[in-house]
Amino acid sequence: MNKIIILAFMVCSSVTAYAGENAETVTEADITAGKRLTTSCVACHGEEGNSLVSAFPNIAGQTKQYLFKQMLEIQNGARSAPVMLGMLDNFSETDLKNISAYYASQKPTSGAADADLVELGESIYRFGITRKSIAACAACHSPTGSGNGPAGFPALAGQWPDYIIAQLKAFRAGDRHNDGEAEMMRTTAEDLNDREIEAVASYLYGLGK
Repeated sequence: MNKIIILAFMVCSSVTAYAGENAETVTEADITAGKRLTTSCVACHGEEGNSLVSAFPNIAGQTKQYLFKQMLEIQNGARSAPVMLGMLDNFSETDLKNISAYYASQKPTSGAADADLVELGESIYRFGITRKSIAACAACHSPTGSGNGPAGFPALAGQWPDYIIAQLKAFRAGDRHNDGEAEMMRTTAEDLNDREIEAVASYLYGLGK
């Protein structure tokens, strides 16, 4: 059984594990209350969740399930994020759900893909790399890059390339490991070289247009 088939099986059998028990649904969240709680978020993520600095992710339009999961795991230490250290300590789970709902309701921005990388990036994103048994990114993150909220898979369209590159390299190195017991992102990223990572990141940046 090759890695593409194995990965497809893991995706089908471990969606809940990736999303997390607390992130399967973020219901009855208060968007207005969430906006009031974002005062400390603005400096890095922008007033509406579109960051002006490429090291910080755009979170406008991100799925609320994914945002909640990431903030909860940063808060409890399951995900290492030094720049977020202490930022979420005083928020309750209800607060985090409200913040997630606010940013999910905002309109994301996007940029333009590098013309020299876009063909390779699109090929990897849509079809994977057969010779390396790397599955298509679109299988989890959707052909449009809009993610899969109920499954906990993030939207990627329009995300800063620098941020995507940093996260894929972190998964590849094993420094980031909050992708569930199936290790879906670590399995996908482990055989991507730097140029392939840069190409996917560049393609995603322009995908939101």
